Parts: sequence; C-alpha cells; structure tokens
Amino acid sequence: MNELAQYIVPQWISISFLIAIPLPFILITLFVRNVAEKSTDKSVLKIVVAFFILYLAYITIACFNGWFNEVFFPPKVLLYTTFPYGFLLFVLVLKTKSFKNILENASLESLIKLHVFRVIGVFFILLAVHDALPKPFAFIAGMGDVLTAISSIFVVKAIQHKKTYARKLAYCWNAFGALDILFTAIAANVITKISINTGSMGVDTLAVFPFCIIPAFAPPTILFLHWAIFQKMKKN
Repeated sequence: MNELAQYIVPQWISISFLIAIPLPFILITLFVRNVAEKSTDKSVLKIVVAFFILYLAYITIACFNGWFNEVFFPPKVLLYTTFPYGFLLFVLVLKTKSFKNILENASLESLIKLHVFRVIGVFFILLAVHDALPKPFAFIAGMGDVLTAISSIFVVKAIQHKKTYARKLAYCWNAFGALDILFTAIAANVITKISINTGSMGVDTLAVFPFCIIPAFAPPTILFLHWAIFQKMKKN
C-alpha cells in the first residue's frame, strides 16, 4: 500500500485556508436564504445549512481517520466524497421541486455572483510556490479560478446595465468557468496516475486536511452552479 507523500505546507497557509474556506458555504447559504424568501419553500434553507454542516463534519472525520491516505486511482478522496456528492447534486437535487423553485426565483446575476468564492483558487498557487503541488497544474488551475472569480463581477455588471453583449459574454464566461474546473479535476486524476506509475510529485496535498475540502466540495458544486446558470440562460 502506497501512502500519501508528506509535503511541508507552511502553517500560515493552512490557517489562512481555514479562514477562507467558509466563504463559499456562506455565500451559497445567503443565496438560498434570499431566494427562499421569494418562494413558498421555506424549509430549503434549513436543509442546505444542515447538509453543509454534516458534510464538512464527514470530510473532516474521514480525513483524520486516514480514509484518504492510500495513494489510489482514482484518489480515495474522490471515491468517498466527490463522486457521491456529485451524484447527489446531479441525479437527486436536480430533479427536486426545491431546486426548480430556486432556479425559477433566482436572478441570473445572483447565480453568477456566487463564483466570486473561486478566489480561493489562489491557494493552488500558494501551495505550488511552497512545493506542495506540481507547479504547472497548480498555476493553471489557480489562475483559472481567480480569473473566473474576478471576471464574474464584470459579467454581472454587463447584465445589470443591459449591455448588448451581456448574453454572449455570460455564455463565454460560463463555458470558461466550467472548462476550468473540468480541467482541474481531470488533470488531478492524470497526475495521480502518473505519480503512482513513476513516483513523481502528485496532488497528495489535496487529500490532507484542510485542503481535502477542495476536491470534496469544489468540483461538484462549481459544475452544478455552471449547469444552473446555463439552464437559467436557456429559459430566459
């Protein structure tokens, strides 16, 4: 059994990440609360909050109990968290009345605004600078997230000011953001496979607490949000 390589991550990066990681959960919760006020489904907010708390607890417990420690393809963190969570979102949640109500009552701008939390992608770059992630992978993934986050502000402003190019810009932005997260997810798996075969640096740091929250939460959530945006634009 191959165990995860232990890369030294400066403590200030781990602490900063723990301070920053609540951002997406807070933004999504506030988004759901605002939309729930416009609909008849008031219970959805409690469900979302309860799920986030339980899911974060599950990720933490699994990580500290060594569930993700074995170097495996696909990575154990994906098998135990990402894949089941993705199934929950795209197979179950997508068909619920609550999701349809949220999509109906949410504005396109509010859905796009949520992607501001992807500034957290800067931690990919910080980890690479400190030799805890492969640099080409981390810089491309990190810059893609940061660019998506920052550009979302301009897309929202274009929509609010009813610019003639706003719709095309939103489609291009949405495609770029989705492709970025798909690249990150696929590249991480490819690097893991290469690491197992050659012994080169992998993405082991992303299976260690607190950074294991990234693969466990980000890919399914971000792709789900991009899909919701696409559906919203198609309806409009």
